[in-house]
Amino acid sequence: MNIKEVGEYIKTRRTALGMTQKDLAEKLNISFQAVSKWEVGETLPDTMLLLDLSDILKTTVDNILNGGTVVAKKYKKISIDDVIRGFEAVETIKKSFGEKSYFYLGMIEGINKKMNMDLETHLANPEHREIMYAEVILQAIQFEHAYVDMDEVKCFFKNQRMIKLIEDFSNKYTNA
Repeated sequence: MNIKEVGEYIKTRRTALGMTQKDLAEKLNISFQAVSKWEVGETLPDTMLLLDLSDILKTTVDNILNGGTVVAKKYKKISIDDVIRGFEAVETIKKSFGEKSYFYLGMIEGINKKMNMDLETHLANPEHREIMYAEVILQAIQFEHAYVDMDEVKCFFKNQRMIKLIEDFSNKYTNA
């Protein structure tokens, strides 16, 4: 966030709406000096004012905080093959470093603790493995702004509930 751009955007919106600094300040119950400080890039509006400010300026809080720059959501594609290779990498580390290696044990312990599960047990069960693949895809969609090819999902997954869940998540998080 560039404080000067935020200020310039506020000024641009205010003047486009034919308001003075005093007009805007009165609508927000603040001093015109506070508005002036925003517009010259000395300070930012208090977060408690942002919703009201966006309403008055007929814009969004995102637009204000981004100085009027539209920030496009960036999505990356997650492929099922990449997910599978990720789990295979865990097994490769076990094979390459040994199941008693601190590196392998630390990795497994961290995953088990964070995910509240026993990874090795789940890796050994094909149905559980499919659920773990789905979990990785769901997390990527939700937290990494990823998308997945639903045709690929429908071809790969056997569990119809998993397909529906991935599709619902995909619609919720990539079309928002």
